[in-house]
Amino acid sequence: MSNSMLITVIVIAAVVVTAVCVGLWMMSRRRRLQQRFGPEYDRTVEAEGGRMAAERDLRAREERHAGFELKELPSERRHQYALEWSGVQERFVDRPEGSVGEADELVTRLMQERGYPAEGFSRQVRDLSVEHGRTLEHYRAAHDVKERSGTGRTTTEELRGAMVHYRALFEELLDDQRSR
Repeated sequence: MSNSMLITVIVIAAVVVTAVCVGLWMMSRRRRLQQRFGPEYDRTVEAEGGRMAAERDLRAREERHAGFELKELPSERRHQYALEWSGVQERFVDRPEGSVGEADELVTRLMQERGYPAEGFSRQVRDLSVEHGRTLEHYRAAHDVKERSGTGRTTTEELRGAMVHYRALFEELLDDQRSR
């Protein structure tokens, strides 16, 4: 075999090995994003029109999230929030629409105290998606009912469902620091 032939084989092998390594790296990164974001990964792929754009968006969310100073709540604050939540649930019987609004405000306040920015619902969803991607459908569903409740286009059963959805995120945010 001539030197030029040997060099050609080596270059081709190097290109193939590099391509395989890059492919494996991209698959690993995609799998990590899918695991971290859960159903939010597929939702973002659909919204962004493809995996590359979605993964770019999800990585941008991770970078923004890395800049947050998330903090644990002392046990007395967690207890106080739990009491407030119980009060909101008790008032549901007499004021379902008002209680759904209170639940939304309580979740937002808890997010803020934990260190999440409160820049509107869509930004909150993006910020929460990094660590709470599996709970976001609850938050979206609850928020949708809350928005419609102001116009009187909701049933008591929908309002009850919204409370259940808010509670899922509320409990996750409240208990989240225990798993850190």
